[in-house]
Amino acid sequence: MDVLSLGIYVVDVLGRPIDEFPEKGKLVLFDELEIHTGGCANNTAIALTRLGLSAGAMGKVGTDAFGDLILQKLIDNGVDTGGMQQDPGSRTSFTFVAVASDGERTFYHYIGANGELCEADLDWEVIKSAKILHIAGALVMPRFDGAPMANVLQKAKTLGITTSLDTAYDATGKWIETLEPCLPYVDMFMPSIVEAQHLTGLSEAREIAQFLRRNYGIHTIAIKMGEDGSYVSTPEREHFASAYPVTAVDATGAGDAYVAGFLAGTLMGWDLKATAELASATGAACVTAIGTTAGIQNLEETLKICKE
Repeated sequence: MDVLSLGIYVVDVLGRPIDEFPEKGKLVLFDELEIHTGGCANNTAIALTRLGLSAGAMGKVGTDAFGDLILQKLIDNGVDTGGMQQDPGSRTSFTFVAVASDGERTFYHYIGANGELCEADLDWEVIKSAKILHIAGALVMPRFDGAPMANVLQKAKTLGITTSLDTAYDATGKWIETLEPCLPYVDMFMPSIVEAQHLTGLSEAREIAQFLRRNYGIHTIAIKMGEDGSYVSTPEREHFASAYPVTAVDATGAGDAYVAGFLAGTLMGWDLKATAELASATGAACVTAIGTTAGIQNLEETLKICKE
């Protein structure tokens, strides 16, 4: 397979528009309710298959209805679920997403089975079949973050597998303390600008990338900056990619879609600029519909966004 997407798998329940929360004990109505599968690893895997690449999923869900929903949605989208585990002792991870009128989101999250995923759960025969091992959701997998994740990345690199890492927001506030063991074994690192700032203590994308490359030897760094686009760099070149103007309905999953586009461009052998533009277009497509993957189209349709 092209990419194995290892990390968090979540059911998202989205309500829209929710611009404020009621006082305790009060009730407020909203207009739209949708149930979608989500989680960084889930979103990136599905977006990759929409773009025409082969993707596998690796993670943990419960033996409940939400777990069944995640697995079925992956299968329906052509994602290989051979690396997924259903754990009868865990409940599937769940997020309530309050989507504001401007598309910005607020999250209430139950960590569930993602918090139970550990190194012993991983099937190395599945990992060995991948060209790229992409870990999605670092910093919110307490039994896998840190040394266990570093072990997996190091072993993958010794097997000749390209390693990729995307972070989530670290509510514990540990940031670099947790992630530092992993970074020397990462070939491609794709955090958001806010996450990258917390990790490094620096503010500007270029200086963040220089810091990460100098200290950890990371080859390819893509820093996602939302409406401000993205900054991407390798030791040889750099590029600021603009965000494409689209009507934003829901920004949930846009960063994961960006990552999928970046991984797709890399696997297709595109140069850094074209890869970043595909990533931006995939992220833009994502925000045009409610849910983390509903707006993502095939490669041909996605590339049309670059030309508009």
